[in-house]
Amino acid sequence: MNNLEGLIGELKIKIIATLGLIDVGPEDIKDDAPLVGGDMGIDSIDVLELVMMIEKDYGVKIESKELGVKVFASVRALATHIFKNQRQKG
Repeated sequence: MNNLEGLIGELKIKIIATLGLIDVGPEDIKDDAPLVGGDMGIDSIDVLELVMMIEKDYGVKIESKELGVKVFASVRALATHIFKNQRQKG
């Protein structure tokens, strides 16, 4: 993935698939809306599933709760974190 917007779109699809969000489409997830505690009802167990998916699919670890709070602030924040940390490895 070579651009942030593309990664945001990809992440929306993966979030929906990972969490089995039946009535949600990628267009329903706003780039800057809160991921946790927002309209989608994502809770701490869902966040754990997303952390594991991100580690498996992107090789990016989210190692602390403090970092998790920042990273899961929105899809854009999550994509930005993955984008920056993947680049450092490559």
